Amino acid sequence: MKKQNYVYCFEKAERWIILLLPVFFSCRPPSGGELQDGLWRGELAVQDRQAPFLFEVNHAGTDSATLTLFNGEEKVLLAGIRHESDTAVIPIEAYDAVIKAGISGNRMEGRFTKNYVEHDTGIPFRAERGNLTRFEAVARPVTVPVDGRWDIYFIGANDTTRNTGLFRSGNGTVTGSILTRSGDLRYLEGALTETGVRLSAFSGQSPYLIEWQFTDGDTFEGAFYTARGRTVLRGVRNGQAAPDDAYSLTRMKDGFRQLHFRLPDTDGNLVSLGDERYRGKVVIVSILGSWCPNCLDETSYLSPWYKANKDRGVEIVGLAFERRDDFAYAKTAIDRLRKTYAVDYAILYAGQVGAATVARVLPEIESFSSYPTTIFIDRQGTVRKIHTGYSGPATGLFYEAFKKEFNELTDQLLSE
Repeated sequence: MKKQNYVYCFEKAERWIILLLPVFFSCRPPSGGELQDGLWRGELAVQDRQAPFLFEVNHAGTDSATLTLFNGEEKVLLAGIRHESDTAVIPIEAYDAVIKAGISGNRMEGRFTKNYVEHDTGIPFRAERGNLTRFEAVARPVTVPVDGRWDIYFIGANDTTRNTGLFRSGNGTVTGSILTRSGDLRYLEGALTETGVRLSAFSGQSPYLIEWQFTDGDTFEGAFYTARGRTVLRGVRNGQAAPDDAYSLTRMKDGFRQLHFRLPDTDGNLVSLGDERYRGKVVIVSILGSWCPNCLDETSYLSPWYKANKDRGVEIVGLAFERRDDFAYAKTAIDRLRKTYAVDYAILYAGQVGAATVARVLPEIESFSSYPTTIFIDRQGTVRKIHTGYSGPATGLFYEAFKKEFNELTDQLLSE
């Protein structure tokens, strides 16, 4: 009898367990997931809009997981991706930023934040796997041709600066860039709409979104959106549009011909142009920041150029103005930059980014306005030319023109 009672009680308990299992599991918090390999479409909030971008994940769930951002012909590799519970942590080391996003199947949602900004709340981020369209195609795209050169105006308070747009289209896609005095907006990619064009980009620092509508066959009006704000945009077709002469914007003050800085490298050694390494040589001084996209483009050009030309009697030295007035912070950023681009020339820490710091470190120059700014010095230590900004590979023919001018100028200085 005792054995029968025992079996009866066990069977009754077992039935209760079976009945309660669905209730138990339904009360558990929903499970997350892990980042999956494949192509994704992401969005970052810019004002009341979303700036879309495409990326690919490889080797998810391993120590070698990577994410590649795509903008036109540009590919930006992000490494060091890791998981914290059901959250993907995607470091963007070049810009001291990070994306943290919860994962649910083929979707992610989180925030993009900048580590160097104290208590930064970031901007919303979301992504979907397998969605391969940056912008949804429209049934009747505008027929106004977008290809070619344009005068571009960012309309602001007392701002009438003329910039240069360079765009091309094909297979429903529009690509191009806008050149400003401080450099280009790098690789923009988008599509035609029923009335105009939409373009976007995200390479790790700031998301961009441009929307415009054609007012006639040769003009358009629209807006440029970033996380910081919205700027009114106007374009006028001009087949001869070109940026201002980059050698005319920054200059030496009257009575000055040489630079006299003395700054530390990342090992703490003080370096000046009077050092033996630079005496009697042509010297190219690059005013830069590891946080500056156009500076990274310039560095990617200068690094291999220096390796190929250093035996001719030319040196390069970089003056890095970083986000913090903190040597340890700057050392990490500069060393990472040098490693990423295999830089063999010296990059010195010049202080915290800002025009006031540049004026203190380089009191001999005036009208400084842009990172990068590149200074050409002859064998006698005399500043011969100063180039403001940088036209990178996204600008096509303007990039080719820059390289031609750069080599002609250094050849001339080396031959003297």
